[in-house]
Amino acid sequence: MYGFQLWFYNKAPLSYHMKILNKMQRRAAIWILGAFKTYPMEGIEALAGLIPIRFHLQKIAKMSLIHSFKLPDNHILKNLLNDNPPPSKSNNSHNIGSLTNHQRSLTKGHLIDSSIKSYGIFPSFTPLDSEFSPSHHIIDNFSNHFSFNLVNKKGKNQNHLHGQELDDMVLRCSSNPHAALIITDASIKNDIATSISHIHSVNRPLVKTVHHASFVTSTEAELFAIRCGINQACSINNVSKIVVITDSIHAAKRIFDCDPHPYQIHSTAILSELRSFFSSHESNTIEFWECPSKLRWRFHYDADKDSKSFLAHPSYPTKTSWDFCKKSDCDKLTKLWKMTFQASDGKGNHFLDLLDNNLNVIEPSYTRGSLWLQAFGHSNSLCA
Repeated sequence: MYGFQLWFYNKAPLSYHMKILNKMQRRAAIWILGAFKTYPMEGIEALAGLIPIRFHLQKIAKMSLIHSFKLPDNHILKNLLNDNPPPSKSNNSHNIGSLTNHQRSLTKGHLIDSSIKSYGIFPSFTPLDSEFSPSHHIIDNFSNHFSFNLVNKKGKNQNHLHGQELDDMVLRCSSNPHAALIITDASIKNDIATSISHIHSVNRPLVKTVHHASFVTSTEAELFAIRCGINQACSINNVSKIVVITDSIHAAKRIFDCDPHPYQIHSTAILSELRSFFSSHESNTIEFWECPSKLRWRFHYDADKDSKSFLAHPSYPTKTSWDFCKKSDCDKLTKLWKMTFQASDGKGNHFLDLLDNNLNVIEPSYTRGSLWLQAFGHSNSLCA
């Protein structure tokens, strides 16, 4: 598939290439299953957990279109994809913005498709931010100012023990006038995310922050809730200890991830706040505590109920996040595969539905191996 963008793009003739690739995938599926050569293509693909090659190409092509968003602003591809017209008439301008409307209608290729795709995505990568420079990493300069407290998933009654630890920690914070307790949560309904944070501090009223966003992933919503909570806690005078309680500890760890990731726009804002907070006094610290939703710990349960109580309505037009765009593109292609599989002429004739232990029909899948093969428990060739 190396370099497939040279021939796989919008309005490109694909019949010859797809014929060769379909033959290749058919041979691979027959080899995996040990099936007969006369077996229908859609059946052996579903059994082997191989998504049809045309859908696979569409998936990696869509991912390739948004790959340029991960590049820094000074990259040559970013210059080529710049859709703004040049400031002055110059013969040396080589970006898409220098093309006329007629030239754009005639131009085809991967870069044109990527430029069109960029209209609906808001930027979230900031790889050249000073917070990610090697000599400026907060994990190197303030490594003893932050910590993570995770649930021990090994052993029995660990959730109950962790709940007691959370209760003890809250008692310590309630007796400390210089501590701020942040409980965060997020929920998504109808593609609208609600990020909420509760900020508790001694002798101060409870502060709540609520924000809504459309077409973002749950990780982005959780991280934004943490961002808002830390921002509010840092604005309180004489606070030397911040405790963040969240059910998405993986989102909190992204704050200190120096590698490029689609949540950098939130990470940089949080790191900037924490750098000022840590620099103001050497005793200032922040702790991140994991609180799984199934624990139903009372403070986090209140935040969870609040996040699900809001009924927000989307506002159009709106852009999507990079991570949501990637996820939605993959989900759409998987649904399209399932629809074409269910509408296949061979279904019910050449192959039958397979049920799981709960008597539910097993649908085609290409993640974590084939769900069909996992349900067999016998020889592939016998079931094929």
